[in-house]
Amino acid sequence: MALRRGGGGPGLLLLLLGTACLTPPSAQVRRLVRCPATCSCTKESIICVGSSWVPRIVPGDISSLSLVNGTFSEIKDRMFSHLPSLQLLLLNSNSFTVIRDDAFAGLFHLEYLFIEGNKIETISRNAFRGLRDLTHLDLRGNKFECDCKAKWLYLWLKMTNSTVSDVLCIGPPEYQEKKLNDVTSFDYECTTTDFVVHQTLPYQSVSVDTFNSKNDVYVAIAQPSMENCMVLEWDHIEMNFRSYDNITGQSIVGCKAILIEDQVFVVVAQLFGGSHIYRYDESWTKFVKFQDIEVSRISKPNDIELFQIEDETFFVIADSSKAGLSTVYKWNSKGFYSYQSLHEWFRDTDAEFVDIDGKSHLILSSRSQVPIILQWNKSSKKFVPHSDIPNMEDVLAVKSFRVQNSLYLSLTRFIGDSRVMRWNSKQFVEIQALPSRGAMTLQPFSFKENHYLALGSDYTFSQIYQWDKEKQLFKKFKEIYVQAPRSFTAVSTDRRDFFFASSFKGKTKIFEHIVVDLSL
Repeated sequence: MALRRGGGGPGLLLLLLGTACLTPPSAQVRRLVRCPATCSCTKESIICVGSSWVPRIVPGDISSLSLVNGTFSEIKDRMFSHLPSLQLLLLNSNSFTVIRDDAFAGLFHLEYLFIEGNKIETISRNAFRGLRDLTHLDLRGNKFECDCKAKWLYLWLKMTNSTVSDVLCIGPPEYQEKKLNDVTSFDYECTTTDFVVHQTLPYQSVSVDTFNSKNDVYVAIAQPSMENCMVLEWDHIEMNFRSYDNITGQSIVGCKAILIEDQVFVVVAQLFGGSHIYRYDESWTKFVKFQDIEVSRISKPNDIELFQIEDETFFVIADSSKAGLSTVYKWNSKGFYSYQSLHEWFRDTDAEFVDIDGKSHLILSSRSQVPIILQWNKSSKKFVPHSDIPNMEDVLAVKSFRVQNSLYLSLTRFIGDSRVMRWNSKQFVEIQALPSRGAMTLQPFSFKENHYLALGSDYTFSQIYQWDKEKQLFKKFKEIYVQAPRSFTAVSTDRRDFFFASSFKGKTKIFEHIVVDLSL
């Protein structure tokens, strides 16, 4: 926190000096006990002018100390603790630039503190700690840089019961000559966020899904090379993710959890041996096979999307084989059955359920055509072709997200720029292009009011973009290294936020989203 020397408070100083001068010299001599050479002393007060130090050998009942034009460079911790009876301390026009933490510790009876017209550059955030009887603080003549380093003082001024003189800002420009109490930007300008590695899982993966059950948080991780769907549970004691169950299979590429009433199902999509649905069995304390998914319909699954329409539960599997059919499945109280085949011969790579103006839609992306939009027909209770997203060939995935009630799409492209689009009440229009050579995923996710896009790349570092509220665009925020990333998944638990970065060729990484206070 920077301070600038300004006008002092000579009135009080003259009053104190005058009081000392009115005392007859003979009376002072009788009362004083070893008064320092640079000071004037009475029975209850000391005034030192031009001292390079704080007087140490003084009467124990001194209640007032004034240091004027001193040459010492800082106020150190407990610098006045040998004067426990002080009720008034005046520091006027001295040379010190720093006030350290606990500078006034031990002054339990101090009521008046005057810090005027010094050359202060830094006041530590705990400088005033321990001043339990302080009733008045005077900071006249000190102008502050009202940036994040002043946030602690701003908060202290809000909480203290002491009367404090107005603290004026010398900067930044928008606050020049204004009061520190009037600064309103500390809440959002003095905090930022970051992503730090919390845990590394020693295996490859291609997708991660998360679900909550009975107040616990779980993730299901598809591991094709290990032929597993690994289920992890958040450990509230160890504060990490631990193994909970393991569903084995053949070349598993997707695990999607479905919660219906008190039952937990996991759809396991496989490249070989057919896809299956597992249900958690309380008696066995593990997932057991519940039903099969027709091999004739699902040949090469690439994505599983869960959604609800009119309180009924559905999921769709996007099939990327010309021989397969992207298919919608519906729960009928006994199991899941094939409800609608969407289309064939289009090598679908991703399915996204999205509410557009209160109506249910599915967006299918494909390697062989532009993304198509299907709309739910309330009469037939089926999806019907509605429109497409033109000029967007070779889109691997489409994900939807909302920022301030506006609907957006992120479109992943392996060759060419990936795109961000916004719904304008008639169609999706492009608002931003993101360079993305070698991208297999562009995943939106949010933690509270912070909105991000994670762009994975097979050729270089992956990028995390953060939403800029003023520009209404995403800006580069952080680079992370994940080998051949295939998915990014946000997971929140115990008031902590994480995102999983799956890796097709390396270790799966779990990053924690943290808030950084720039005022510290």
